Parts: sequence; structure tokens; C-alpha cells
Amino acid sequence: MNVPRRKDEFMMVSKTQPVYELRARRHGPGDTEVEVWQLPSIVTPQITTPIRLAGLRGRNLELAEHRVLKRLKESGIRLDLLPIEGMGSALSEETALRLALLFRTLAPMRNRDNMRLVAEGIEVMGKEEAGYWLGMSVHRKNPRRVLTALRILLTDPAK
Repeated sequence: MNVPRRKDEFMMVSKTQPVYELRARRHGPGDTEVEVWQLPSIVTPQITTPIRLAGLRGRNLELAEHRVLKRLKESGIRLDLLPIEGMGSALSEETALRLALLFRTLAPMRNRDNMRLVAEGIEVMGKEEAGYWLGMSVHRKNPRRVLTALRILLTDPAK
């Protein structure tokens, strides 16, 4: 993984790649909120302030928590040690893309089976495909339509 561990490593990575950060806050027992933010960097001059890409909290986070924790563990981030005031940790581009897409897609969903299918589909996507769908859902005029199309593609039993 290409996740910076020290500040000087963070500066080296930020010169060649977009910079992403995971922000997590504990609102109460069993109520954690996790967000993915894109930070300003040399390679993204159009971004002057941090931009929230996606977040998940509550029931929907609980349903996908094992997938999120697995992905974060691969990046060396542990949410079980989360302080009450919250935390921010650097994320690799691939991890940030997948988590942001997962959070944006799952946020409005209610059906557990469909949520599982969508999460599994996003997990097996390539980096480029995940980046494409996230870009479409962030930069389109009607991002809900894009996310609805993705949900339909990933839950359609006639694939």
C-alpha cells in the first residue's frame, strides 16, 4: 500500500497523487461516523479547501462495517482505537476511491440483501472502474441517477 506513515512521506506522496483523508468521529456508543475527504495538493490545483467525498453513519455503516474495517486494516488504520474527539488518517488513492464509492452508494439504501450485493460488487471492481463511478457520482449534474444505475447493475439478478 502507498499510505504515508510519517509527515515527510505524506509530502512525497502528495506531489504525485491526489491526497485523501479518512475522518472518523464517535457520537456515542455504537454510533460512529466515517467520512472520506479529498485534500488540496499540487496535483489537484482546482481543490483549494478539503472536499467531503462521502460518509456513512449508523445502521448502514454497521451493515458494511466488517468490509470497511478490513479495508482500513490493510491501510494500517484501526477504528477500534478511535478517540472520542475523532481522528484523521491519510488514505491511499485506491482505498479512498473504494470507500467513498461504497459510502455514497450505500447511504440511502435500506434492503440488507441489496446492500450486501452492492458492497460485494464494489469490492471486486478494479481501481479504474471504481474511480469512474465515483467521478460520475461526484461531478455529474444528477449524481442520484448515476448511483441508482450502479445499484441496479450490481443488484440485478439477470447479470
